[in-house]
Amino acid sequence: MNEFNHKTVFVLDHTPYFGISCESPIDCDFIKSKIPIPPISKSLWTCAVEASVEYCRIAWDLFPAGKLIRFVVSDTAAHIVNTWNVSTQSLTHVMNAMSMVGVPPRQTQANDYSVIHGLRAAIEALAEPTDFQKEQLAGKEHTVYNLGRVICITSARDDASMKSLEDIFRTVLVQQNTISANHKEYLNIDRCHLVIINLYPANMESMVNNRGLIDISPILKSEIHSNKANRISNKLTHLILPHFDLASTTVTGIPMKEEQNASSSANYDVEIFHGSKAHSVFLGTELVLPHSIKDGSDYETVTLKWCTPRSCGSSEMQPCLAQCRVTPVDVTSRPSSCLINFLLNGRSVLLEMPKKSGGKITSHLLSAHGGEIFIHSLNTARSCLEEPPSISEGGGGRVTDYRINDFGQLMQMHRIVPLKPIPERTMDENLLKMRTKLAKNSRYWPLTLGTTVLYNVRQFVEPILVLTHKPELAEEDVLQCQKTIFQLATLEGRQESLALPNMGHRLKGNKREEQYRLLWAELELNVSSSGTSPGHKAVLKCIRDCRSRAPIEIPDKDDAAAEAHRASVIRATTDSPMSPPHTMAVVDSSVAALLAGSSRGSKKLLGSGTKSLFDILATAERTQSQKRIDFSGRLCTPQGQVAKLYPNLGMKEDSTPQGRQPDVK
Repeated sequence: MNEFNHKTVFVLDHTPYFGISCESPIDCDFIKSKIPIPPISKSLWTCAVEASVEYCRIAWDLFPAGKLIRFVVSDTAAHIVNTWNVSTQSLTHVMNAMSMVGVPPRQTQANDYSVIHGLRAAIEALAEPTDFQKEQLAGKEHTVYNLGRVICITSARDDASMKSLEDIFRTVLVQQNTISANHKEYLNIDRCHLVIINLYPANMESMVNNRGLIDISPILKSEIHSNKANRISNKLTHLILPHFDLASTTVTGIPMKEEQNASSSANYDVEIFHGSKAHSVFLGTELVLPHSIKDGSDYETVTLKWCTPRSCGSSEMQPCLAQCRVTPVDVTSRPSSCLINFLLNGRSVLLEMPKKSGGKITSHLLSAHGGEIFIHSLNTARSCLEEPPSISEGGGGRVTDYRINDFGQLMQMHRIVPLKPIPERTMDENLLKMRTKLAKNSRYWPLTLGTTVLYNVRQFVEPILVLTHKPELAEEDVLQCQKTIFQLATLEGRQESLALPNMGHRLKGNKREEQYRLLWAELELNVSSSGTSPGHKAVLKCIRDCRSRAPIEIPDKDDAAAEAHRASVIRATTDSPMSPPHTMAVVDSSVAALLAGSSRGSKKLLGSGTKSLFDILATAERTQSQKRIDFSGRLCTPQGQVAKLYPNLGMKEDSTPQGRQPDVK
């Protein structure tokens, strides 16, 4: 969507309807007075102007050059607010022009008020070349693509009125391209993106429905948003993210001193916008971008934690992967103002984000350069300034655990040979297939053994790693994979530790729970990226089911009742009262049969029981008592009689038990 961001035209409806109140009273802190003050609300026109001007502020803050925005006001005719000339591309010029336009006129008898006048003028504005496009034409470029976006803020009765507005826009667009073909001062509009925002008061319901982006014609795509007037600012703030390829970051835990008491401080959050590249450079690494939906909005923001600020000297600079300009979302708030002034005074701030393996790492840096604030994406991997790593001997490098043998197997699996060209075969068809296969099989492929658990325990999961590379899995392949998964679950149930090499920072203390957690996560990721056939989905579902269960010790005895009751005890001690039912509570008989064929003396999975806790403990005690020899008194007593605990009690004291020496006097 950011391909249309060179030329943008706002069309603002200036008809009498936009002079009504938005029915959203403003909270004002007035001095207490005996005179009641009526509620104050903005008009639809004021809401539209403020939101569109804020849209321009964000765009021009982040892109001082190259992003051009024009305004057209439409009532009985189209009023041009500014041009593509750079001198008119400023908030001062736009706000002065809007003050001259004034509020919409009161209801009159004229019937020629329409937003269509503004849409016609917007299409003509897109056909006019900008200074940049004129330079391309003067340089005799082969092709000058003329793309643009029109954002129309208006109000309609229903979906049929919106459909009519789109049809008129499409017709005028085709007519303008016909005119441009015969006039050198105009450019042909290759593609256009139309965004229609339907505005209505907060106490009303609209008959216009939201509609996503669709293709109206080969050169026109359109979308419709229906919003209450008091929410138009949030809508345009959301739309500007995909329009200019931006991302949102919320800096949390910023310590700020209170105005009333300078000795105390409180923590605040500040949201900023910047280019999405500051986040996208970390995709595929071990860093976790903590996304969350912003309160009161419908877009995501990444939360980064404030670190101790540092000076911005050359010795403090770090290698970075990307650098993007920054602008605050709420530019008038006190926390935003304090953060901006702090950075402009020559200080820099490090930001933290979590890692997949636990812990945090400084991933971004906020700093000012030449009066502008930038966010830097720091290099968290090996720096190019370090000595190159060694593959075998380790001379000059610290990384020595590359998966060399696995890489050799990967090369053999994707070996290509030249084929004789055949007319019936499309050129490079097999090459494209091989590229697709290689991309699929290398979607998750750790480079070193120190960053993976899965490939250090191949002896437990070898069938899954081999079979899931197939494009389709047969029934016997699925059964073999499931058998391996259940055997892995059995190992976890026995609480057996995995024999792993030194994992460095990946595992802290090589805890058994952490080992299995990472193993299940890697196994699920490996299978999910290997294929989407029904067999792959069945194996993936089996992994997720086994992973979702708590580790259970598999008993050695073939006692079905004890197994069922034991599962009930586990659920009773780990779940909350309102927890949903377990999907793995009752084990399928086919699963038990599969485990029975794995080895002699097979173990059964646990089922769910319905007896009380006392019955469960009594059964467990009975089972345990059968494992030891009963005492001799009960064994020599006839059945039905009570065994005497001390049969020799009361005998004469001078009698000495057989086998015991008399006491020394």
